[in-house]
Amino acid sequence: MQLIGMLDSPYVRRVAISLECLGVPFEHKAVSVFSTFEEFQSINPVVKAPSLICDDGEVLMDSSLILQFIEATKSQGVSLWSQSAATMQHEMRAVSLALAACEKTIQIVYERNLRPASAQFEPWMERVRCQLLAAYESLEQEVVLQRPIFEVSRSQASITSAVAWQFTQSMLATLVPAENFPALVALSARMENEPEFIKYPPVGPGV
Repeated sequence: MQLIGMLDSPYVRRVAISLECLGVPFEHKAVSVFSTFEEFQSINPVVKAPSLICDDGEVLMDSSLILQFIEATKSQGVSLWSQSAATMQHEMRAVSLALAACEKTIQIVYERNLRPASAQFEPWMERVRCQLLAAYESLEQEVVLQRPIFEVSRSQASITSAVAWQFTQSMLATLVPAENFPALVALSARMENEPEFIKYPPVGPGV
C-alpha cells in the first residue's frame, strides 16, 4: 500500500501515525496537492490528500474512511479505539472536535493565502474563527474531563487531537493562544515525543 500526501497535512499525518501504531506496513509518498498538482492528479484525478493506493491499485480517500478500512481489513484485530461503547463515545467526540478544528484551520489558511484580500469576506472569517475556538475549547475540556482516555498514546483520540493541535499551532498560533489550552499543550508535548510521531514529522511544502 502507498499513502499519498504531505505530512504537513494533519489528515495525512494522522493516517501515517495510525498505520504505524497499528503495525500495518505501507510506503509513504510525499506528493503535494499544490506544488506537485499534476503528479498527484496522475495518481488520483480528484487530487485529495490523503489518498491510499490499495494492494490491488484501487485508490481510497478521506482519512477517517481509510483508517476504518485499515482496521477492518489489515490490522489483525488491533484497534486504536476502545472496546467499551461508553469510552468509544468519548473518543469519537474528541476525534470529531479535533477534525472540526483541522477543517476550520484549513478554511482560514486557504482564505488568507489563496483568496485575494479584496475578495475576503470578514463576517465569514469571523464565523469560522468562532467555530475554531469553540472546537478547541471543547476539546480542551475533553482532555481534562476524560483524562484516562488521553493517557493512552496509541489511541485515535490522542493521536488525532495531538496532530490537530500541532497543525493549528503551526498555522494560527496567534489566533489560538497556547496559554489558553494547557491540557492540549501537555498532550501535544507528550505525543510528539512518541516514536510514531517522531518518525512522521509535520514537514512538507504545503498540503
